[in-house]
Amino acid sequence: MASLVFLAVPLVSAEPVSPADLKALLARIKEKRAAAPQVQADFQEEKTVHMLNKPIASSGKMWFQSPNKFRREAKGNSPSITVSDGQHLWIYYPKFKSAEHYSLGKRSPLDAGIAAITASLNLENVEGTYHIAGTKEADGYQLQLTPRNPSMKRLLQSFSIRLNNELQVVRTEMLQPNGDRIITTYSNESRTPIPASTFEFTPPAGTDVTNPLGK
Repeated sequence: MASLVFLAVPLVSAEPVSPADLKALLARIKEKRAAAPQVQADFQEEKTVHMLNKPIASSGKMWFQSPNKFRREAKGNSPSITVSDGQHLWIYYPKFKSAEHYSLGKRSPLDAGIAAITASLNLENVEGTYHIAGTKEADGYQLQLTPRNPSMKRLLQSFSIRLNNELQVVRTEMLQPNGDRIITTYSNESRTPIPASTFEFTPPAGTDVTNPLGK
């Protein structure tokens, strides 16, 4: 009897968003982001690596200032601080007192990787970089992005973004060509102004600094 009752309840399914409605949705997101071009939130992340038996879990906080400034502080067994002012990228590992420094804007694979990371936070001009499909769900929207250009395809197979009804990013899932998968969930979003110093980084005294891609 219980099974018959269950079958009588209509299942809620996602509905595809038409191209016209998708364009309107992206316009709404762009307008909302333009009104408040900064965001900060807590995150929980799980990375599944094909060469490891167990996923790698981490948590922390992120800050983003449109178009390309961000800071990400990960806690846990392998803490790290990643900071970019749009021209330089620093990754600092406090446990090892070491830091990696990268120069951006050289059309390197690193730039493509940064573009993938910030895509969910910015969503500006994504149509030029990705093929986009969308579905409307009860609690928001799901966007499915696939890269257009070859350099991005080498790093990213697909990228899905879940937005709530307030158009806040609540979950992203990144699938890489080698099968690695990164799932990130966001909470406690705030769009209050962020101090400029948040996106600046100076290695602490005694830090071993390397430049993996050269000067």
